[in-house]
Amino acid sequence: MIRYLWTELKLMLKTVTPVQAVKHELLHAEHDLLQAETGVEYAQALVTYNKQRVKRLKAYLVIDEPKEPT
Repeated sequence: MIRYLWTELKLMLKTVTPVQAVKHELLHAEHDLLQAETGVEYAQALVTYNKQRVKRLKAYLVIDEPKEPT
């Protein structure tokens, strides 16, 4: 983390060419994309988990419900 901050500080203090600035921004954009994709994967896993959980609990209710006399 300190190395990253040091690199960022050095970049802020030196003159960079437009190409270097674009490469740096691209690096950040790719990192942000990876983080967003990780979030999507996590959210999808939660959705899948909760769907299976609901299905299991509903099945349990059907099996375990006492029959009412008619």
